[in-house]
Amino acid sequence: MDTSFLKNLNLHAKNEGTWTGQNALTSGNFIDSYSPVDGKLIGSVSTTTHENYEKVISQAQKAFVAWREMPAPKRGEIVRQYGDVLRKNKEALGKLVSYEMGKSLQEGYGEVQEMIDICDFAVGLSRQLYGLTMHSERPHHRMYEQWHSLGIVGIISAFNFPVAVWSWNSMIALVCGDVCVWKASEKVPLCAVACQNLLHDVLKANNVPEGVNSIITGDYKVGEWMTQDSRVALISATGSTRMGKIVGKTVAERLGKSLLELGGNNAIIVTPSADLNLVLTGALFGAVGTCGQRCTTTRRLIVHKDVYEEVKSKLVKAYGQLRIGNPLDPSFHVGPLIDTQAADNYMNALKAAKEQGANILVEGGVITGEGYETGCYVKPCIVEAENSMPIVQHETFAPILYLLQYSGSVENAIDIQNDVPQGLSSAIMTNNLREAERYLSCAGSDCGIANVNIGTSGAEIGGAFGGEKETGGGRESGSDSWKAYMRRQTNTINYSTQLPLAQGIKFDL
Repeated sequence: MDTSFLKNLNLHAKNEGTWTGQNALTSGNFIDSYSPVDGKLIGSVSTTTHENYEKVISQAQKAFVAWREMPAPKRGEIVRQYGDVLRKNKEALGKLVSYEMGKSLQEGYGEVQEMIDICDFAVGLSRQLYGLTMHSERPHHRMYEQWHSLGIVGIISAFNFPVAVWSWNSMIALVCGDVCVWKASEKVPLCAVACQNLLHDVLKANNVPEGVNSIITGDYKVGEWMTQDSRVALISATGSTRMGKIVGKTVAERLGKSLLELGGNNAIIVTPSADLNLVLTGALFGAVGTCGQRCTTTRRLIVHKDVYEEVKSKLVKAYGQLRIGNPLDPSFHVGPLIDTQAADNYMNALKAAKEQGANILVEGGVITGEGYETGCYVKPCIVEAENSMPIVQHETFAPILYLLQYSGSVENAIDIQNDVPQGLSSAIMTNNLREAERYLSCAGSDCGIANVNIGTSGAEIGGAFGGEKETGGGRESGSDSWKAYMRRQTNTINYSTQLPLAQGIKFDL
């Protein structure tokens, strides 16, 4: 495996995992990062000590005082420069994402492109942090609302999108005048170091205060330092619902702000009028892309009985053509799971499905033999099931697609889709206008994302990304999600010589 791209990203055998922005802090303990692609050690990243964490937060507090005073368009200019650096290093960073995480090379490049896109979005946003003006009920008074920077934004990201999710949060937070502290997944620590290495030069060239963007590294205990820290105004956390409930409760206890992007149990509804070519493409990529390790992965396919057998037949045939192997080789469709623990969870889910009465249409399993020695490569599988089965109600981060059947009207399918605890992404395949509009109405999908004639994955950065119910309710990326990273203030100015009180109250002296 050619790993020359590591040198381009200034990565070495031993890398510092704590940065106060422009200075790296060392510790004696390291996390080893092994590739799920070939099992080789890529490099090691030092963990953050509590003493170093305190230095990071202290430096971030100082940086915020200066950073918030910089005009937002100037902050946007720095983000623009970072976007240009990402363009120059897209190939190297994309390869690192693929090699450290295991997703296909094209998906690795696509994730870096998302970073570039959000930089472009944030640059424009830096001139559009609009407030509102309104009429006062009192004469010669003016009222308006404006938005101010929050302070320190703590970002906790998951392994499956090791660079994009950080950028969704940080680029917007930075133009809003916040400073960021990033705790990346300990499963992909080198990706975080690489991003910081690239950002370091931009910040230094612009004489940005030390501490505007920092990284900390370690297991969940390092994340706990941030969630419990009242100096961190907002915690944006991406991960499992179990993790999100812990984070949400901890942050709420100190009356902090949290933005949660948690589990998904996403479904595609297939109606009798659906274009089955679209169904096949949307369901296949949605279910096996990133080896089923997307929060927007298609986990359930809810098919009308009139087209059920045809869809099943076509899908089984398509699964038989999937090629599984090294994700840096474009001839393969599916790469590995992140680690052997994920493979164990996958096998346990299949066992549970069988015990609960499901029918395995396309057999799964861990792949062994030459080229598959890591134990992380698995076969994408299809399981005929009922939505009420406990395993179907649960999100398994692996390529398991549950095939469900419905009859009657589209409302019946919508009821099945919504009858899970999670509410991230959803889709319907139909050429019936009434069905499509019903699906998008208040009585339709209860998810944060609802699509027509496309799959559940592939969200664009222009739209706010997030979901409802146990997905956490957070929104990242586009639209007006920037408001989560700022505090609202209402202002009233009296330009008269009198002091009239609201609601006509009299208080004569």
